[in-house]
Amino acid sequence: MKKRTYIYSLVFAAGSFLLTACDNRLDVAPTQSIDEEAALSTSRDVEVTLIGAYDALQDPDVYGGAFQYSSELLGNSDELGFGGTFQNLLEMYNKQITTQNVTSLATWRDSYVTINRCNNVLSALNIVDEDKRARIEGEARFIRGSVYFDLVRLFARAWGDGDAAQNPGVPIVLKPTRVVTEADQIARNSVAEVYQQVLEDLNAAKSLLPEGNTIYANKFVAAAQLSRVYLMQSNFAKARDEANEIIESGEYPLATDFNSLFYTFMRNGGANPREYIFSMVVTQQDGINDLNTYFGATIDDIPGSSGRGDIRVLPRHRNLYEAGDVRGQFFVSSINTYTQKHIDQFGNVLQFRSAEMYLTRAEANFRLGTAVGATPLADVNRIRKRAGIKDLTTLTLPAILKERHLELAFEGHMLHDIKRNKGNVGALPYDSPRLILPLPQREIDVNKKLVQNEGY
Repeated sequence: MKKRTYIYSLVFAAGSFLLTACDNRLDVAPTQSIDEEAALSTSRDVEVTLIGAYDALQDPDVYGGAFQYSSELLGNSDELGFGGTFQNLLEMYNKQITTQNVTSLATWRDSYVTINRCNNVLSALNIVDEDKRARIEGEARFIRGSVYFDLVRLFARAWGDGDAAQNPGVPIVLKPTRVVTEADQIARNSVAEVYQQVLEDLNAAKSLLPEGNTIYANKFVAAAQLSRVYLMQSNFAKARDEANEIIESGEYPLATDFNSLFYTFMRNGGANPREYIFSMVVTQQDGINDLNTYFGATIDDIPGSSGRGDIRVLPRHRNLYEAGDVRGQFFVSSINTYTQKHIDQFGNVLQFRSAEMYLTRAEANFRLGTAVGATPLADVNRIRKRAGIKDLTTLTLPAILKERHLELAFEGHMLHDIKRNKGNVGALPYDSPRLILPLPQREIDVNKKLVQNEGY
């Protein structure tokens, strides 16, 4: 990423200055390496390492797009078309993934890079300034828990698909890996063990983080992720309560205009709408939005639009919207049709927004027969009113799930919503091995303790 180039250039510049100022010294230590004992020796070092963890999280193969578009492509049956040339995405679109798939490899590898940076931060908390320690621990644990959650959702059977205590998940690594040895070759933990670690990290993060933290993770961001985890586990009471806490805080009010939620760079100068709870910030200097890369397209009459135009929206999806629904008009057509959610080249990569929390609260309350915060009907109608369509007078679970599908379309929910509701992807049932990414063959080759997923 560009940020890495910038960091390395600073190191090079610092080294050049030292050589210029002290040209009579011939024993200057190389600036491209640092002794392990000195790497994390001050509170500032740990803070910089935490920024590096965010940088890794922002990577296009992690939260910069891959987790989201993998879910959309794997969960798609006939609502999206694919016209690109990248074999890795075509394999996911066709549900014929190979163990050499480069998205699978890069997402696995870069996710563990992110986790390792978090582990480095957490290993050095004792040297962090006391007034910053809780926040820094909370941010690192939020990132680590989040990445493990999305890894286990893509690379393992879903929660509720068989025995989570027996199904292989992903390896849990909680200590820094600095020199790889045979001791670092570990087996996959169970799906249940991974979820346990995810919840431990996220609950700790929520308790440690402040309510406000500029563009970084805060208490409500952790609550949003917890709401997703609990919903995936069908723990509806806890999913509802986490979502309700965010809504009741008033910190992330629904935007009055659905169209204002996107184009964060082109129309908002890079600022998030207040409805956004958390996003990966992209600027002209740093970050890549791979949802834009593949869902976006360059449209002549929309200056600043960009993208390869690989993923197109088919009539089957557009026909799902009711007449007058502004969400059903939020598309742009040239030869093909594209969602406008990801047209902005430098748009921030959305992770959570409060509309999701309203829909989670509505679904959970409906399933439980409760009305915490509001009735399910009131929450669903709030979303529908913004979309410009009439209120419902009665409510069913399929109606809630349809509203969720349309409101959150192309934001990374497709596969996971299908799996947790035990639906189908075309002719494939939710528990088909073809809807799970394979462990990269390279990882299998170097770590004999790893067991490959079924069907590969």
